[in-house]
Amino acid sequence: MTAAVGGDAAGWVILAAAGFVAGALNVVAGGGSFLTLPVLIFLGLPAAVANATNRVGVVVQNVGGVWGFQRHAVMDWPWGLWASVPSVLGAVVGAWAALQVGDAAFRRILALVMVVVSLWTLIDPLKGLRRPTVSSPRAPGIVLGFLAVGLYGGFVQAGVGFLVLAVTTAAGLDLVRGNAVKVLTVLALTLVSLLIFMSAGKVDWPMGVALAIGNLGGSLVGVRLTVAKGHGWVKGVVTATVVAFAIKLWFF
Repeated sequence: MTAAVGGDAAGWVILAAAGFVAGALNVVAGGGSFLTLPVLIFLGLPAAVANATNRVGVVVQNVGGVWGFQRHAVMDWPWGLWASVPSVLGAVVGAWAALQVGDAAFRRILALVMVVVSLWTLIDPLKGLRRPTVSSPRAPGIVLGFLAVGLYGGFVQAGVGFLVLAVTTAAGLDLVRGNAVKVLTVLALTLVSLLIFMSAGKVDWPMGVALAIGNLGGSLVGVRLTVAKGHGWVKGVVTATVVAFAIKLWFF
């Protein structure tokens, strides 16, 4: 895949900066791809290639996130690995479906999804969902929830963190532990979908690497903020984030 129009030094600096902000945002809450996808398209990538290239940064970001949460001893490996199984299966189907959609159609789908996800999260789906006890990740409802997460994440990725947090919160995990499970699950499903897009030649590697450098730095900052500030602070950031994205998508 050849570099896009924006694949020069200035474009890479812009991508690294956008990746840093998105990486921190994705670890703390979600929705960072609502920033990086438009930047990739603005710099000259077709929408479908931007959708694939964005995952390079997301994979690296979540490697950093997993390492960070493990270092702070808040990673629930059994829960996260079980949740990753249906997510990966869904991602295979979602990525395959994305490859069947033309660029113009994908741009329209992306615009619609960004609006719908932002408006849906604006009603605060996490409110009242948390159970007093933690459900098993093998419970049928949780499995179906993560299968849906994988389908969505494999297809478009943007906003998948909000959906993971909705499932983990409904399962009874607090937002610190839920965010730890989120970075592991999103790492697994994104890596699989990235491999599928790679096999189809849809990844712009120079721009993806520039984005990944920023994503990695931002993810480490995001882990520190999540662990240091706790559940209440993270919930406030989630709410503020979805409101901001909803306003941006409505007026701009």
